Amino acid sequence: MSGARRILPWLGLLALVLLPALAGKFYVELVAKIMIMAVFAMSLDLLVGVTGLVSLGHAAFFGLASYVLTLATPDKYAAASLWTSLPLAVAASALLALGIGALALRTRGVYFIMVTLALSQMVYFVFHDTKIGGGSDGTYLYVKPALKLGNSVLLDLGNSTQYYYAMLGLLLLTFAFLRLLLASRFGRALAGIRSNEQRMRALGFNTYAYKLAAFTLAGAIAGVAGYFAAIQFGFVNPEMLSWHQSANVLLMVILGGLGNLFGAIVGAFTFVLLQDLFSSMTKHWLLLMGGFVILAVMLLPGGLTRADEAWQAWLARMRRG
Repeated sequence: MSGARRILPWLGLLALVLLPALAGKFYVELVAKIMIMAVFAMSLDLLVGVTGLVSLGHAAFFGLASYVLTLATPDKYAAASLWTSLPLAVAASALLALGIGALALRTRGVYFIMVTLALSQMVYFVFHDTKIGGGSDGTYLYVKPALKLGNSVLLDLGNSTQYYYAMLGLLLLTFAFLRLLLASRFGRALAGIRSNEQRMRALGFNTYAYKLAAFTLAGAIAGVAGYFAAIQFGFVNPEMLSWHQSANVLLMVILGGLGNLFGAIVGAFTFVLLQDLFSSMTKHWLLLMGGFVILAVMLLPGGLTRADEAWQAWLARMRRG
């Protein structure tokens, strides 16, 4: 089992690298979408799995960055500059996360969950009930931004293959960054806060500042995912900020396994692929998805990435029985 754990991620990476050469445009775009959601899921796992903060408002940062991109576009026939629009969108998401976190982190437990939900819904209604970004109908992104240096185009995000590999690079970069972060003193402090916050305060750590920093960073990474989601979809609407989106990404993290960055990736792939499969089978696909989630949580409490541990525990029970 341990050998399989080591080799499976590398086989998965090889499959992702080779996919555009082996599959059609539909599957390339589908997997690119999944990789965006995997980045989104990893940002939430930093809060839920690592720090122990369950948020139901994480989609606010994802959706805000999407709207910032459309608002930063000069007009429907001119593309925004990637050099300026991406930092602007990420900064907006980070500032929103800083503001929401500063208020929500003064509460704990279910109150924290409800405050994040309430504040994110306020952001949702700002875009839903006003003409900012097209109101409830949303708005289109007609021309996708390109990465240019002078007159040379370094990256054309309108090209599905180039966009795919850009998202693969983003996925790997986010994963590597968060792995390094969790191995640092900051990451170990977050793990300590999740385990025993009172003891961490007794040791002299400003736990509020650490949690606020984690909340802000998670919001910024969610903003990166939202920015590139807007580019792929070419359309932004208030549902990208809704609590349904927050619940979906939370399910991805739970399915893969809490506190495990690789689990967030596996959860995103599993959730989106099953969503696509079930929706093609029946209009009542939500029943199938709900049933799968219930079975997964019951049979694999540690998530899909810890299925081998659940299997070994089951075998041990069978031997004792």
